Amino acid sequence: MTFTDCTFEVENGIAVFTIDNPKERNALTPAMFSDDFPALIERARNDAGIRALVLTGAGGTFCSGGNVKAMVEGLDKPLPERNANLHRARGWIPDLIDLPLPVVAAVDGFAFGAGLGLALCADFVLASARAKFCSVFGRIGLVPDLGILYTLPRAVGLSMAKELVYSARVVEAEEARDIGLVHAIHPADDLLDQAKALAGRFENASPDAIRNAKHLLNQSLHQDIRTMGSLEVGAQGELRETPYHKAAVKRFMAKEPALFDWDAKRKDAG
Repeated sequence: MTFTDCTFEVENGIAVFTIDNPKERNALTPAMFSDDFPALIERARNDAGIRALVLTGAGGTFCSGGNVKAMVEGLDKPLPERNANLHRARGWIPDLIDLPLPVVAAVDGFAFGAGLGLALCADFVLASARAKFCSVFGRIGLVPDLGILYTLPRAVGLSMAKELVYSARVVEAEEARDIGLVHAIHPADDLLDQAKALAGRFENASPDAIRNAKHLLNQSLHQDIRTMGSLEVGAQGELRETPYHKAAVKRFMAKEPALFDWDAKRKDAG
């Protein structure tokens, strides 16, 4: 599997996808939209050896957004063609949001425009102290895309999302943490290791439980309580039949250490 201006590595069950186009501040190219991200999702979804995914950028920038040059070059195309291209290029966003494993974004430097949208597809966003977030679209007369109009209000609330979208202002790392956009802040030179450590804490978790929990939590954003109750029952019935659950219950009854202990993994990570 080859990528354009991106790298993909797997170590100890953790996949690291790096946007590696620092000369362009890791701007997303048409090839990344149409080829690289769909290929990433297919690999992460189908490789049983991958337990978690880390998204990051090389050279001190997470992602500065879309490629403006490509955007300008497309202005001469008919509107229906431009819209069709946008639909094709962004069709993978729901699949990334619903990827059935933990996803961590390690944001150093800029996460502007599409970069903000990409970060918001993750379950957890870790940032360096110099990270900056911006829904920059309003500065060029556009509305946000790459799923931001869906993910941002769910991360920070509707009122704050409106402020960030309308103003197109820059949000520094500490404010981003305060408003719920960022999970934690780490030194830039330690950020990727911290992201891997967070991802690694799920190593001994039940992949079936994580998959179901993530799916149900995402569903809860647009389902009523009765529907969620039915979905919970279905998931619980499935999970009670798994070898993992049966082994975990036996260990509990025997007062043996749990198969999965979040706090123990944190201590191991240092």
